[in-house]
This record gives sequence, structure tokens and C-alpha cells, in this order.
Amino acid sequence: MKNCLSLVLAAALASAALPATANEVINVAIIGEPDTLDPMVSTKDVVSIVTQHVVETLYTFDSSWAVAPLLAEDLPTIADDGKTYDIKLREGISFSDGSAMDSADVVASLQRWLKVASRGKVVADKVESVTAKGMYEIEIKMSSPYAPLLSLLAFSNSAAAIYPEEILPQGDGQIADVVGTGPYKYGEHVPDQYLQLVRFDGFVPRDEPANGGSGKRGQVPDEIRFVPVPDPNTRVEGLLSGQFDFADSLPAESYDRVASSDKAKPVLLEPFGWPIWAINHKAGLLSNQKIRQALLTALPFDDMLFAAFGNDKFFKVDGAMYPQGWAWNTDAGTELYDQNDPDKAGELLEEAGYDGTPLRILTSRQYEFHYKMAEVAKQALEAAGFKVQMDVVDWATLGQRRDDPSLWDIYISHSPFLPEPALTDMWFASSRVGWSEPEKDKLADAFVSETDPEKRKAIFAELQKKNYEDVGFIKVGNFNALLGEAKSLEGVDPSPWPYFWNAAKK
Repeated sequence: MKNCLSLVLAAALASAALPATANEVINVAIIGEPDTLDPMVSTKDVVSIVTQHVVETLYTFDSSWAVAPLLAEDLPTIADDGKTYDIKLREGISFSDGSAMDSADVVASLQRWLKVASRGKVVADKVESVTAKGMYEIEIKMSSPYAPLLSLLAFSNSAAAIYPEEILPQGDGQIADVVGTGPYKYGEHVPDQYLQLVRFDGFVPRDEPANGGSGKRGQVPDEIRFVPVPDPNTRVEGLLSGQFDFADSLPAESYDRVASSDKAKPVLLEPFGWPIWAINHKAGLLSNQKIRQALLTALPFDDMLFAAFGNDKFFKVDGAMYPQGWAWNTDAGTELYDQNDPDKAGELLEEAGYDGTPLRILTSRQYEFHYKMAEVAKQALEAAGFKVQMDVVDWATLGQRRDDPSLWDIYISHSPFLPEPALTDMWFASSRVGWSEPEKDKLADAFVSETDPEKRKAIFAELQKKNYEDVGFIKVGNFNALLGEAKSLEGVDPSPWPYFWNAAKK
């Protein structure tokens, strides 16, 4: 408790360090310090939550997860063969450094995205060219039809962000000072204390009514302050005390306290998504298929989910990659889910010639449910014959280490249920997990090339089945995410990546 109180005090002092003003300020507690303000090079939710206020993409998603134009004037004109996209750009758009956006900026940004972004790399070998067709129009030529392209261009995570051409670094470097076209720009930033966003006076919103992330984005608060609070219980205490107007990723066991508060209320995203055990196929212990199969066979998903969330109000033991009611829902391969069979797992380890090399699980306590799942899994894996090494680090360090395949066998993460399966880059050999298997790779190529929705569903079922057979990556189950907001706050739509451009205090 002493640690929690000290962190609350530190955050309070951080907020106090900013000059007192009469401005409307929205204080948001996030799980930690974003390790970059360049969303193109990160898949972390904490990065997307912050940067979407500053940097924009050609497209976005509306409240029904349909793709909608943002910096593009409208949806593209697509050639009959599905391989050429003509995209007209909005005119009169400025970046927060004062420069005007035109096709040269968009072309340069998309070319960088194809080289450095994990989701850009997924499609890079299918893109023949990105070229300007005038000041306010670009053309994307594909070598073959690619059904998920617009969803990839719309996603704020590993984003196809649009920057001024002049600030783009050479090679794989990051942008030193990020500027964008969004409603806010970066103000004062004291790492590990606060990141201040202030209005961008030159922002030009769309005319359509707000609808999820699409339509008119406002500039209601004068400032948005993101405060990194790594301890989840401290985020709860800060919300209940009124220090924070919004708090991300709260522990499930705090639901009743928040619900009974006179200052705050819970925000339950149901269903939200799935915890992921990402598997290193590039190097180390789990490059052996038999050992991967032993891992899957031994894991007790029911126990892991209960330890993580404590109440089935917050989770469901479900092996389908998408829950019931989603177009992508299928039970293909799920007979291999939740076997919880240590004896069979031990036999598979013996067949694999397992020599006792430690299984390195990389996790963080900033998402407490990740750590709790790993603790329960460790016991089950050791009962099956694994030697387990838990590497518990902060979230920023995890993000760095997972890029080096020599440092881990598993890292634990999570994802919302995304409208397009191809947004989960682990299906593709180009992702950091490096899952490449001949039959799976053919299925993945067929999935993104097919444009008929029913045929895509059938291919996805085969992909899910292959994932269980080869153990590409592991879904633990379904879970509902708990966030919290002040009762005085309005204008924040429930979202996996909450945005605050329309937020106001009553």
C-alpha cells in the first residue's frame, strides 16, 4: 500500500508541476510511459491511445468497425481487377508545424510504413508502387488483390500515419519530433510523470457527424494530460479520489468499488478481446513443434483465466479466435484447446528430447492479469516437466526485448477482437514471432487475396485449425476489459483505444 500511495503522490505532484490554469483539462491515467510517440513503429495500445489525438491516417473506423475516410476525401476508387486504388486527399489540411499536407507527404509516409511498421511489412511484398497523381491524389498498385488493405490503412496501431515528408528519417530510424494533422499537438512532456496535449489551432475537422473514430473530431478540452501509472491499484485509487478523470485497464476485482463510488463509474467493454501467448518461432526452445504442442497441451486455460479475472463476469473459456456473433467465429481446431493434460504434455516433451532448457516467459505486472495467468501456467508447466523462467519487467522493457528473439520464448500480450483478422500480424511470417509453415503461409496468402466474404470465412477456419495443430500462437480465452471514468465526465465513447477530443466535465 505504501508503494501505491507513493505513486499516487508522485502523479499528483507531476500534475501540480504544470501551471495552474482555468482551462478544461482531462487527466487520463494510462498503464505506463509510451516508449515512442511515433505510432507507425509500435503495436502497443498505450501508444495508440495517446498518438491518435495527434497523428491521423487516410482512413479510420466508425462505431460499427466499418472503414471510413479521415484524411482521404472519400473511400478509394478500386479497379475491377482489385489491384489499383485511386485515393483523393482532402485539401486545405495542415500539419501542426504549419506545413500543408499534399500527396508527396502521403506517398513518403506510406512508403516508410511499408518498410518499418509491422502491419506495413505484412502487405509490403504485395504493393508494386505508391505514387502521386497530382497534388491531392495518390495511387496504390498491388501485385494481386488484397482484401484487408483498407483495414490496415485505417488502424491506429502500427499505423499508416501521415507525416510531413521533411521530418521522415532515413532507414529504420524514429521521428525525433512528431507532428501530425490531428486535433491536438504535443505540449510539455516529462517522462514518467505526464504528457500534455494542447489544441492544434490549425486543425481542420471533417464535416460529417461524429461516429466512432470517424466524422467530426472535436477539440473540446483545452488540454489532455496522460499520466503514466504503472501500478493498477494506484490507477483505481487515483480514479476514486477524483485525481483522474479516466483510468485505463483496471483490475477486475476493483469493479464493485468503482461501481459503488460517488465520484467514478466502471466502463466494461464486453466482449473486449483475448490474452495472447506469443511464441518465438525464430529461435530457442519453441522452434521445436513438439515442444510447442506440449506447451499447448499442458496449459490450464480455465484456471489461468480465473486467476486473472476472478469472476466469470469478466472471462469466458473459449478457443475460437472470434466469439459467437462475429462473422469470423468458427470451432475449427478447438478440440486441441484447454486440454490441461500434464501427462500427455510430458510424453510430447520426451518425444521432443527436451533437455530441461528453461522456458522463458516474458511478462509485465502493469497488466496484472498477464502476470497472474503466467503464475498459474508456471505451476502446470512444471508439473508437465518444463523448467520455467519468469522474466517480469516493465511494459516498455517488454516491448524492447520482444524485438530480440534471443531473449524470450513466450511474451504475454492481449488484443481486442479486431474487425479484420489480418490486423493480427502473427498470422504472417513477417511478424516478430516469425511463424512460417508452408501450408499456413499458403492459407494466409489465399486469405488476404480472396475478396469473396464467404470464401474468406472458410479460409479463416482453415487458418485457425492450422494454428492449433502447429501452435503458431496461443489464445487463452475471451475477456472483458474494465476501465473507469469520473461521473462528471461525458463525451468519451467506450473503446479499446479511448479518445478524448469530445470529452467534457459536467
